[in-house]
Formats: sequence, C-alpha cells, structure tokens
Amino acid sequence: MQDKREPITTYASHICHPDVSIIIVNWNSVNYTQKCIESIKEHTCHIDYEIIVIDGASNDGCGDMLKEHHPDVIFIQSETNDGFSQANNRAYASSNGEYLLFLNPDTVLLGPVIQTLYQKALTLDKAGAIGCKLLNCDGSIQTSCIQAVPTILNQVLDSEWLRHRLPTSSLWGMAPLFRNDSHAEEVAVISGACVMVNRAVFELVGQFSPEYFMYAEDVDLCYKIQTLGYRNYYVPDVSVVHFGGGSSNKAPSNFSIRMKRESMWRFLVKTRGTSYGLAYRLSMIVSSMFRLALLLPSVYMKKSSLTESDPTHALHKWSVIFKWGFKIQD
Repeated sequence: MQDKREPITTYASHICHPDVSIIIVNWNSVNYTQKCIESIKEHTCHIDYEIIVIDGASNDGCGDMLKEHHPDVIFIQSETNDGFSQANNRAYASSNGEYLLFLNPDTVLLGPVIQTLYQKALTLDKAGAIGCKLLNCDGSIQTSCIQAVPTILNQVLDSEWLRHRLPTSSLWGMAPLFRNDSHAEEVAVISGACVMVNRAVFELVGQFSPEYFMYAEDVDLCYKIQTLGYRNYYVPDVSVVHFGGGSSNKAPSNFSIRMKRESMWRFLVKTRGTSYGLAYRLSMIVSSMFRLALLLPSVYMKKSSLTESDPTHALHKWSVIFKWGFKIQD
C-alpha cells in the first residue's frame, strides 16, 4: 500500500515566485548532490530560481550538508522511498516556479544551461519539455539523452554495436545528436536526467505517472506531452555532464536490470495494450536467448561480442532479462 504520509520539509527558499524551480531527487548521493548544486550556482544568473532537494529515505546526511553549505535550498526528507516519480511529484508540490527543471543529482552543469533552456521554453512553439546535451564524464555524447518512443522493434534491436553503426536511424531517435547544428529540434523523448517542463503543461498531463518506481517515467511524461499537442525540444548548444549515464564500465544490479524491463513493459501496456505488452515480454525472451548464444563463446574466448562492449556484464544482464521474461525471481 502506498504511504500517504507527507514528507518533512526542514527549511525553505525565500523566493516566492521564481522563474524556475530546480528539483533534485537524492538517494544515497549526497556528494553528487553537493557538486550539482555548486554547478547550478556557479553557472546560473539573470533568472530567479529555487532549488528543491528531496531525499528518498536514504538519510545519507544530505539535509545536514545542505543546512551547512546551502541553507537557501528547500530540503524535503521523505520518510519512505516511493520511487523517482513520486519523489519528483512531492517536490513539485512544494515548488513555485513557472517552469520546472528535473535534474539528476549526478549531473554537473557546463555553462548557462538553466537560463538557456528557460529562454528557449519562452520562445519555442508549444514547448512542453526541453532538454540539452548530456555528456559522459570523458566528454563523449550520452546517446540516451534523446530517444524514439519505445517499440518492440527498437527494443529488440537496441545494442551498442547497432547504435554505433546506424546512429542516425529513426529506430533510436537520436539523429539530432550528430547534426552540426545549434538550433533546437523537436524530438520524441528527452532524458529525465535534465528536463525542463512548463508548469502548466506538467499539471495538465497529470505530473509523473506514479506506476513507475524508476525508469520510463521520462518516456511516459514526454509521450503524454505530445499526446496533448505540445512539443518536446532538444537544445544542442548547452551541455550537462551526467556521471550516472556512463555505466558501460560497471555491471548494473539485478534490480535495475529488471526494473528497466518492467517499467518499459508497463509503458507499452499502458500506451499500446495488453497484447502488445505480452508480445514485448515474449520478444525479450527470444532476444535474450539469441544474445546469450552469441555471448557465451565471447565470454569463453574473453573477447567483445558484436552486441555488447563487455561480454561478461552483458551475459549477466541478458540472463536476468531472460528470467524477467518468464517472471522468475532471482
């Protein structure tokens, strides 16, 4: 049962009606959160903004850090961890900005990101959500910062090998990343690691959908925005480093692997129906069997496969996905 208790707000900003409310969900990431806020303050000027940090019951000392170093930040200590969507919605309820910037704690702004997105939001036609370029810590482009609306086909074919060889394919929806252009461009999906949303539009679409604990909530939000006739834009001339996106060098947990597929399944069932959701689950079973067959020799030979850069991590991932397809718990 969902916990209905209100989070505890320990202190608040003095800005009554800011241009932008910056919302950060902290969960065991106090050091990242501190650096993120420092980058916001370093690079943001000429607009009024407030920063709201909500901690999802990690109790990692984030509140104490903010009280000592950033006492102007609104801090909300939630008593339970109800997931990313619910945390953002709770923080939104304490916000006052005309626009909302949902920002991951493991991000660092490179330049005037917030005021640029804000100015674009004011001028672009029917702007609903706006995002910028996300970079890995080595400076390479994080291709997940814009995406196509998920389908069975692009989910089955999604692999590093194919994405690198067909980067401008409509399957992935990331072609704007590779255009030498500084103009904002309409896209289907913007990563929730850094996304600015018009407050009125956010309210109109019903905020983040609470059925997603984590993952796919940004896909769902962008889909709802487009469904109501608004547009999502990618702004390429400002960048944010997103440390969490460079995950190819470490194995994700079983929970995160399963949750990604579970959230995607929920989205497809919600938008395309139960039969399509079942077809997606079956397609993941077949796809995982095929990839495991390719990966096993690669792991034995200690060579990279055609589908993944690290065959050992990939073997683990697709084993978990295979079990998820049959609803087998680890």
